[in-house]
Amino acid sequence: MVRNIERRMALADAGIQVLAEEGARGLTHRAVDAAAGTPRGTASNYFPTRDDLIRALVGRIEERLTPAPETLAALEKRTPDPALFADYVRDVVRRLLSDPNVAIALFELRLEATRRPAVADALGAWRRQAFDADVAFNESAGLPGGRTEIALFHYAIDGLMLDRLTVPVDSTLSVDAAVDRLVAGILR
Repeated sequence: MVRNIERRMALADAGIQVLAEEGARGLTHRAVDAAAGTPRGTASNYFPTRDDLIRALVGRIEERLTPAPETLAALEKRTPDPALFADYVRDVVRRLLSDPNVAIALFELRLEATRRPAVADALGAWRRQAFDADVAFNESAGLPGGRTEIALFHYAIDGLMLDRLTVPVDSTLSVDAAVDRLVAGILR
């Protein structure tokens, strides 16, 4: 197995770019090599199968979307109230919007998961782990709500991201205002 971690990350980042720009059908080893500026065959050397490539992309998306430990530590020190929860959700949204290609690639993978069980397995494992981490943060921070409310936030944020990254239904409503209203509505 090839051990060059930096090259592996660069290839996965290039795969995310290809997935975001070309969709799942455009995601090929050759397209990843072209996007990464590497010789043909490099991506398939690191990720021999399409499933290996998909798993690498899911892993890299996870790395790029995982909250910074210092951000979580700072949030956990605050008084548990809806404002804290809103700031936590804002951080999630900020990470998703900081590089739209990551969020778009994630949506592409979710759609691909409806057709390919291997994608559903790789993506589902990470999404469940991330969801459990959100529930654990909520509990450890002493915030109101439980699994159901966290699930509702996931659904709402997915919809907000899809709206903002595609064709917004109301471009006058800011992301912060939307987050505030969601928090007020879900955490009554």
